[in-house]
Amino acid sequence: MMIQYINQYPETEEFDYAKRLRLLRERKLAQTAEKVEKEGGLNEDDYGRVVAPDYFKFKIIPNHPDGHFYGYSGWTENYTRLLAEHPLYVDPLDAFVGRGFFFLIRLRGMTGDPSYPYPWNPAYPFDDLKPLFDRYNIICGIGRDHHFNPDIKMGLDLGWGGILRKLEHYRALNPPETYEFYDSEIAVVKAIISFLRRISHQLAELALIERNPVLSRNLKEMADINFRMADGVPQTMREAIQWMCWFSMLSRLYNRGSAGGQLDQLLLPYYENDIRTGRITDEDAKFYLGCLFFNDSRYYQLGGPDINGNDTINPLSYLILEAADAVNIACNLTVRVHDRTDPVFLRKAVGYLFSNKNGWPRFSGDTALVQGFMRCGFPREEAIRRISSGCHWMSIPGKEYTLNDIVKINTARVFEVAWKEMMDSPEQSLEALHNRFLSHLRTAVEATADGIHFHLQHQDQNEPELILNLLSHGPIEKGCDVTKGATYFNLCMDGAALATVADSFAAIEQRIVREKRLTFRELDTFLQSDFAGTEGEYIRQMLQHSERYCQGNSLGDAWAVRISREYSDLVRRQNERYPGLNFIPGWFSWSNTLYFGRHVGATPNGRKAGTAINHGANPHPGFRRDGAVTAMCNSIAAIQPGYGNTAPVQLELDPGTGETPEALDKLVCMVRTLLKTGNTLLNINIIDGEKILKAHENPALYPDLVVRVTGFTAYFSMLSKEFRQLVVDRIINKRSA
Repeated sequence: MMIQYINQYPETEEFDYAKRLRLLRERKLAQTAEKVEKEGGLNEDDYGRVVAPDYFKFKIIPNHPDGHFYGYSGWTENYTRLLAEHPLYVDPLDAFVGRGFFFLIRLRGMTGDPSYPYPWNPAYPFDDLKPLFDRYNIICGIGRDHHFNPDIKMGLDLGWGGILRKLEHYRALNPPETYEFYDSEIAVVKAIISFLRRISHQLAELALIERNPVLSRNLKEMADINFRMADGVPQTMREAIQWMCWFSMLSRLYNRGSAGGQLDQLLLPYYENDIRTGRITDEDAKFYLGCLFFNDSRYYQLGGPDINGNDTINPLSYLILEAADAVNIACNLTVRVHDRTDPVFLRKAVGYLFSNKNGWPRFSGDTALVQGFMRCGFPREEAIRRISSGCHWMSIPGKEYTLNDIVKINTARVFEVAWKEMMDSPEQSLEALHNRFLSHLRTAVEATADGIHFHLQHQDQNEPELILNLLSHGPIEKGCDVTKGATYFNLCMDGAALATVADSFAAIEQRIVREKRLTFRELDTFLQSDFAGTEGEYIRQMLQHSERYCQGNSLGDAWAVRISREYSDLVRRQNERYPGLNFIPGWFSWSNTLYFGRHVGATPNGRKAGTAINHGANPHPGFRRDGAVTAMCNSIAAIQPGYGNTAPVQLELDPGTGETPEALDKLVCMVRTLLKTGNTLLNINIIDGEKILKAHENPALYPDLVVRVTGFTAYFSMLSKEFRQLVVDRIINKRSA
């Protein structure tokens, strides 16, 4: 049997929920260490993936001479083969099965270039677009997958059998040109049902073999549940979570999957019915939720308003927080904060942030997000359904195609192109530089929109979304991939390096225009030498200590607001060029701070060549001596593009900040205030500086240390040395500030 069965317990050993969670957590940390040992630094979410057993090797079947596979036929053949061969991973302590070993998209091959990381179907070249992408260091999004929300409720309501019948129903209604889509999707769903039936039989056999009565009973319950979930509809909370675990694994197995949705609403009907009928207790529910978190680190939202503005926090919301606290691992929970948020719940959430120091939960701001999305022309009923679902993603489950957190423009590179062009011209002035910067930014934005449009035209012949299509509104009904059949196309276009550029303009205005301590030619000489020598370092320090973004009412703040508005206007103008597409601006770099920085020389803000740009919408580290959080967050609120996407705030706070009840109350007020003043998302690390420095030197000593690297949390030991340095630099600069 193709089974990886994890068991080492004697027949007489007894287990309660607390012991099972503790043992599962120990195993989780051991599996993380194994991934690091065998695969090296993994600068990404944990994903819940485990290392494949040595006996299991899977080889793709290419459908193109270049050694890769593309389109419906290539993806369908390889995915259905992978399901037929994929072993069952089962831990008898767990309530669920559904752990995968890898992602088909990566087995297919990677290019090694962050701008174009995955192979693209050679039948649809975009050589005419690449020169501009390369000139402005644009991550264009062509060939990138998902980064939108499926509608998990649709899957829970239909089950795999219902999805299959829905596909067959619409295939009979649509014309022959849609059959490639339907036949691929039907083959995939049949393969999923067959896979789940195989798993169920294997679980039943393991239940007969297992001698420990507690574990044997659990395995039999798993088998019974999975027989029903192969093509049935969940009726209980445990069945619903098992269905979600499988969808998580199946979508990860395909192309890393997607976000999880509004967890306290998705599971609420099952929880309430189980409690009402006496099927489970709160302790049972909490155990199931803990096992869900061990299964995967998907992004889940808690709370927020309903259509009438009432808070949706409920008893299950509390249990979810308590379960996350019980497992104490990397959990990507986001609390949606609005005017009527349950104050007890919010305080409990902030308390866990400080007590566990694992970077969860995050806090999103309902007011700015809803009002911003309504500016795109959507009614409040739709805007309120748009939930937090990734590093900085917002989307309506099942209705939007977004490319969230994929498309990025390195505005520092745009600035560099404008600077060099100006220095080669007869006129050097602040106005001339700004005009050239705007001109190149316009070209970069238009090129990026062209790339997105190209992607939508051809992605189905490159990598169709065969799994997420199934839980989207439109594709099955229309007989086409979500890239052509989504309800809405709300396309994310993030700018990166806002602080780098704003601080550069501010330094030029202050040191050259106002104070006349430098000329443009002199500054150019220092930039070209990367501030070499004693004089270069003096000039670098002078520039670095100019008025900076996030100091509050500074030249840097003024330039950041101006640039953000100009960038947002340029992005919104793309709607006129491509009717039917809604381009939404944001400021977020994800982990591309290093990559973008390597492509930009020294900049007038005193940044040295090749070093990182600023993170997301945050200032450069060490931006002000008093380290004032409020001033920084007010500045970030002022540059929010304001169309429903986030420009997150990244905060690093000391553990002692929330040690007393009074201090915790103040932090709760801070979270409310920062979100009420216009910020969209707060990512907060509670970090012990001494511990993080020791862990950087020897990560293996701290296998359970979790940090919020950017929008995602990760085990510190899983990060490469370069990425660990990013977190360390934030701590060091915070100390020196």
